[in-house]
Amino acid sequence: MSGAAAGFFRWDGETLVLYVLGSPGASRDAIGKPRGNELKISIAAAPEHGKATEAMVKFLAVQFGVPAAAVEVVRGQTSVHKVLHIRAPRKIPPALAGWLDPA
Repeated sequence: MSGAAAGFFRWDGETLVLYVLGSPGASRDAIGKPRGNELKISIAAAPEHGKATEAMVKFLAVQFGVPAAAVEVVRGQTSVHKVLHIRAPRKIPPALAGWLDPA
């Protein structure tokens, strides 16, 4: 699926820009399906004092094969609506295969 058809991401050079709908306090960490122009990402951590956002960054770093420092919350640190930059992802999570092909 191309980026034009999937509004939850775009490529900016080697950086993946993800538009995320976070779901804290979930039963497990998981990458869900697109919801409109956002990708649902469930995180088990509670939404207290930034713990869920921190857990999301760590979870996505593992999923994309990058260090946590390569995942930056650009907007929405304390909101469920987030914009994330993932610098030079080394792998694409199975849940997103076919969606995130670089342009």
